[in-house]
Amino acid sequence: MTGGPHLPWGTTARPPWALELTPERAGWTYAGLRVLTLPAGGEVTFATGEEEMLVLPLAGAATVHCDGLSMKLTGRASVFAAVTDFAYLPRDATVTVRGEGRFALPAARATRRLSPRYGAARDVPVELRGAGSASRQVNNFCAPEAFDCDRLVAVEVLTPGGNWSSYPPHKHEDDRVHDDGRVEAALEEIYYFEVSGAVPGDGGPVGYQRVYGTDRRPIDVLAEVRSGDLVLVPYGYHGPSMAPPGYHLYYLNVLAGPGPTRTMACVDDPRHGWIRGSWADQRVDPRLPLTRAATGDGR
Repeated sequence: MTGGPHLPWGTTARPPWALELTPERAGWTYAGLRVLTLPAGGEVTFATGEEEMLVLPLAGAATVHCDGLSMKLTGRASVFAAVTDFAYLPRDATVTVRGEGRFALPAARATRRLSPRYGAARDVPVELRGAGSASRQVNNFCAPEAFDCDRLVAVEVLTPGGNWSSYPPHKHEDDRVHDDGRVEAALEEIYYFEVSGAVPGDGGPVGYQRVYGTDRRPIDVLAEVRSGDLVLVPYGYHGPSMAPPGYHLYYLNVLAGPGPTRTMACVDDPRHGWIRGSWADQRVDPRLPLTRAATGDGR
């Protein structure tokens, strides 16, 4: 990993991208992420190459042109304002994005070439996961069961201030079925963070992300993350993601791996997996859901 597992905003910029993380730069094979910032009336044309991608508005709206298809993205004011619509881009395509705002482009090395498609905000499955101080919202916009891709998997997680998410800690570093029947998949994973009340580069409030390994594959990360920061998870247990009191925490997860089936299969740290059973006696945080689908996406 060039620069280590924690990559602050600005350290991976390469025009036209405000953030560019390719598989090569990450030191792995499949998962990537770019962030595009456009001024009013801005326009960027690029080639997807060997990667399938999404255009996901973080703040703003755009029109995406690909393979003769024009997809108008209503977008949102911020990741804390609404669930957004998005566009799917196949490999080996030339794409033009016109609009204003900040846009994430999750990516994965792909072998199949699918058709470009529009994903409506109203169709995004919104899940409330956990309970008590482990309550969080998961927008499964590009989860395996929600949206078809070749290898790419992506979801958004919103954690209310003071709560923990990505908890209990879990890992997906091996394609295997464990002795107790648990299924695990080998996946590379990217966390892209934003913190409420801040924009990338403003030095605003912080959250925290933990990643730790096993005796076989050690890794030890406790990152103080601000809006726009990345944390890379090549292997090891990851979690918790910690939102400070008074500030909500957002992260975009991008995952991809070598398996023939798209999956998010993971196994908990056996020391902490019991925590899932404690949720049955606790209420889901009443602040959730923090966001819902924006209006104006074709309904």
